[in-house]
Amino acid sequence: MIKYKLTCKDCKILFDSWFSSSKEFDKLKKKKILNCHNCKSTKIEKTLMAPQLINNFKDGPLKPKNTKSKEIDNKIREYQKFIRNNFNYVGKNFAYEARSIHYENKKSDKGIIGSASNDEIKELREEGIETRVIPWIENKDN
Repeated sequence: MIKYKLTCKDCKILFDSWFSSSKEFDKLKKKKILNCHNCKSTKIEKTLMAPQLINNFKDGPLKPKNTKSKEIDNKIREYQKFIRNNFNYVGKNFAYEARSIHYENKKSDKGIIGSASNDEIKELREEGIETRVIPWIENKDN
């Protein structure tokens, strides 16, 4: 048995249906036996489907055991520790604080870190304000 997500080309409704095989679907479609339960149209097509996977792991999904990946994660965590110790966290006020430092010549022993939208980062760069986007790994150990 195979389950397909189908769409009606006339009324655009999505629905699921089971077939004994993919050939069975093709055969029923060719004979115009398939129809929409909403508008009765025979213009039915298969849509893209994502497989449903069952997670049998008690502690969540398996994590890759790739050594290089672990090395990269460890290096990022090392950078994160350095950043937390050497920069002032300004949260969502990053764009405002960056402009204040740039235009008002606010002096500080530390740089700033925070969050900004892609548009805010683009605007800061257009204004000549140097910014960096860095990867950040959030987990219970941070």
